[in-house]
Amino acid sequence: MGFFSLVCEYMNEDVIRDVAIRTKGEIYLGVVGSVRSGKSTFIRRFMEQKVLPLIDDTDFHQKVLDELPQSAEGKTIMTVEPKFIPSNNIKINIQNDVSCSIRLVDCVGFVIPNAKGYLNDDGSNRMVKTPWFNEEIPFQDAATIGTKKVIESHSNIGIVVTSDGSFGDFTRSDYESVEENVIDNLISLEKPFVIVLNTTDPYSPTSKALVQELSEKYNVSVIAVDAAKMTSDEVDEILKKALDEFTIAEMNINVPDWVDSLNDNISYKHSFNEVINNTTTNYRKMKDIFRIQDELRNSNLFDSVTITDINPGVGSATLDITLDDGIYESILTEIIGEDVSNKAHYIEILQEMAEAKNTYSKLAPALKNLNDCGYGIAVPTPDEMVLATPELVKQSGRYGIKLKATASAIHLVKVDVESTFEPIIGSQEQSQVLLEHMLENYEHNPKVIWDSEIFGRKLSDVICDGIKSKIHNVPDSIQTKYKESLTKVVNEGKGGVIAIVL
Repeated sequence: MGFFSLVCEYMNEDVIRDVAIRTKGEIYLGVVGSVRSGKSTFIRRFMEQKVLPLIDDTDFHQKVLDELPQSAEGKTIMTVEPKFIPSNNIKINIQNDVSCSIRLVDCVGFVIPNAKGYLNDDGSNRMVKTPWFNEEIPFQDAATIGTKKVIESHSNIGIVVTSDGSFGDFTRSDYESVEENVIDNLISLEKPFVIVLNTTDPYSPTSKALVQELSEKYNVSVIAVDAAKMTSDEVDEILKKALDEFTIAEMNINVPDWVDSLNDNISYKHSFNEVINNTTTNYRKMKDIFRIQDELRNSNLFDSVTITDINPGVGSATLDITLDDGIYESILTEIIGEDVSNKAHYIEILQEMAEAKNTYSKLAPALKNLNDCGYGIAVPTPDEMVLATPELVKQSGRYGIKLKATASAIHLVKVDVESTFEPIIGSQEQSQVLLEHMLENYEHNPKVIWDSEIFGRKLSDVICDGIKSKIHNVPDSIQTKYKESLTKVVNEGKGGVIAIVL
């Protein structure tokens, strides 16, 4: 297992820069896997491709080179204890405007069948030193504990190195159980990671098929390389794939402004939110951006879905969504309550609604008071007031001017109307059975009673008819007297006694 960190002071526009931004300036790669899979080779090749060529100091270059992990063929385990490479951080210039501090650590790998070097000659566990304990611990414990500590506490990107068995003295099956165990641990830790398939022929049909198989099995990016010959471009490709495994930090979905203005009770708004939420929940990684795009396109709710920006460094993506004119017209129909056949019809409806809105705005405060306390007053506006001709008046030997204005104020009264329905069912026993049935439904869902039928009619229709008949029982003459009496109360005050004779 290996681990390295990069602390970048400034990055140019390349994959390293994106990784540095995504990891907040510190790149921690935990290189994990089994023994004899090529982890040390991977680390050594990374240093040779990305670090050593940038070290100008000859002596220091040699020192770092001497500290690189060694690799060899055969079944014998080479890395038997964790080792920092180099022992102290090194500072290098990657380009004129890029400088980084770099450190690698090579650790113990998980044992695979037929591997040699993790047991003593007498069959006892080989004891090794680790940075995490003062005392020596068994080889296999060092692999398990070291991997957990590096991945869980010291890394933000995992690199699982496995093999197809094309080199050395092991077969593909020797690596599979360890591979599954390591990957399951990474998944449980919710760490972004990629799989590096170490093979002597990365571009063969067999390697490509295995890459596809592993990718589908673990739902993670898999890159086939020959670790011993890994190029700088291949290192960049691995880092790019690692970026794809990070979760989406920010998803911006641009829709027409009028969509945000829709009330939540509009059916399209509900469908829109449901599709967006389900899609962004099902796909959470940067590599899933195009899957999100495809799923939104397949929803039939949108005319087009276009990815306008992807920034792997900050983990953001932006999608622009356009809507078909037919959707807009359907929403208008739902809001208005009738089909809008053409623009002329639409203008007519808008004018009617504008008039209705003006009327409602005058009544709105009164309706609120009506609902709150049972009585509401719509105060007239200045343009509704009628000013009478000013008059000269005399009061106690003095003269003045009388200015009189009249306006109609609307008084709203909430009246509780009762309606009773007493059907004759038959015997007492029959009536009791029906009553018990109704009471049972009333406890669970009172609305069920309204939908029940009595004598071929819904109970709700019968009750409504009774209430309507009572409402219209107030004769015109009584309505007139009530208006006149209320007018007197308003204009003459409450000092006297006003009787309403019906």
